[in-house]
Amino acid sequence: MLNSYDIFETIRMIEKEKLDIRTITMGISLLDCIDSSSEKAIQKIYDKICRNAEHLVKVGEDLEDEYGIPIINKRISVTPISLIAGASEATSYVNYAKALDRAAQNVGVNFIGGFSALVQKGYNKGDKILIESIPEALAVTKLVCSSVNIGCTKSGINMDAVRQMGGIIKRTAELTKDQDGLGSAKLVVFANAVEDNPFMAGAFHGVGEGDCVINVGVSGPGVVKAALENIKGEPFDVVAETIKKTAFKITRMGELVAREASKRLGVPFGIIDLSLAPTPFVGDSVAHILEEMGIESCGAPGTTAALALLNDAVKKGGVMACSHVGGLSGAFIPVSEDIGMIDAVNNNSLNLEKLEAMTCVCSVGLDMIAIPGDTPEETISAIIADEAAIGVINNKTTAVRIIPVPGKKVGDMVEFGGLLGRAPVMEVSKFSSKLFIERGGRIPAPIHSFKN
Repeated sequence: MLNSYDIFETIRMIEKEKLDIRTITMGISLLDCIDSSSEKAIQKIYDKICRNAEHLVKVGEDLEDEYGIPIINKRISVTPISLIAGASEATSYVNYAKALDRAAQNVGVNFIGGFSALVQKGYNKGDKILIESIPEALAVTKLVCSSVNIGCTKSGINMDAVRQMGGIIKRTAELTKDQDGLGSAKLVVFANAVEDNPFMAGAFHGVGEGDCVINVGVSGPGVVKAALENIKGEPFDVVAETIKKTAFKITRMGELVAREASKRLGVPFGIIDLSLAPTPFVGDSVAHILEEMGIESCGAPGTTAALALLNDAVKKGGVMACSHVGGLSGAFIPVSEDIGMIDAVNNNSLNLEKLEAMTCVCSVGLDMIAIPGDTPEETISAIIADEAAIGVINNKTTAVRIIPVPGKKVGDMVEFGGLLGRAPVMEVSKFSSKLFIERGGRIPAPIHSFKN
């Protein structure tokens, strides 16, 4: 039971420390929408999304008003479209993306994820068509997000897919060059993708999930930073315990909202994802948490250790608070969405190589990073390969969301707007990885993947 102290503490977190429910995401299975006719399948998809999510936004807004807790986004994730459209005669899946976009706009959500393919061990017909459809699909839609899983610990890394995705990202950016390559900001390349992630752009509804579920993503970097401000100079044991207790409180609040949303929508509660997801606004930065631990500027020596502590303590606190913690749960480090990260890049304390080291211990990977538009596609593929290797070897989720901004060079600033923020264009190695990427094939699974 919540006592009066807990209630007042939560109010303070909301009003002064930017605690929020980052997203209520409804996961919807489209497996019963499969049809050999793409026209019929598309209509089934549209109808099911509109039917299931009809009241999602209204319920979110009602909960926000009643509990006084900001609910920033209402979103939908669906079964990977490559699995649904693969049974049809369609040779392009752009019309499927348009249907997702229309449905999302009809029910009023912020984004819809699931224009996705899972190719960690190889391609099916639907996977090939979907991946080739990504650039146009993201250029002609507003709310659709896409993801491709190219590796996992059990099967290794599909280097043919890695090679292809470098070119797909470049083409997506070019087709949205009037928006500084914004299409690429809605495209994530994963290793070890999870099936219940409520956060965009990587959310999709896994085939092992139920017909319809509610997953909630909670965030509060400002709350964690405020807690650490009260223990300046204390040893790391105290730091870890403080973060864990704070994460516990945040997660309990998220579960309260999630279960109430589930009840009102008549949809099962899935998971709570406690991820410290920053925004471009002051007081909502993961980088500033690391600096509060004693790092002068994010990226300086010690940053990776500080992030490892933060990520682990957040997970421990979340698991203590809720029986169903899932998704990614930890700390995100998206450059364009974190004012502290932006400042660190501009201060030259943070570069791409240091970010890659940090992804070994954070929740996801290289996120919302702007690079020069003339970066070779093979270099982008090699960045994906490096990040996938970190995930596969360490049995964790890693991802790349990188934007080669057409016409921009190192040092330029790109404005994406809203929660996507603004990004300084970062330097990429000038040395070529072309011959490495051209090899193709598969990097085998690591020896420790054999658990049976």
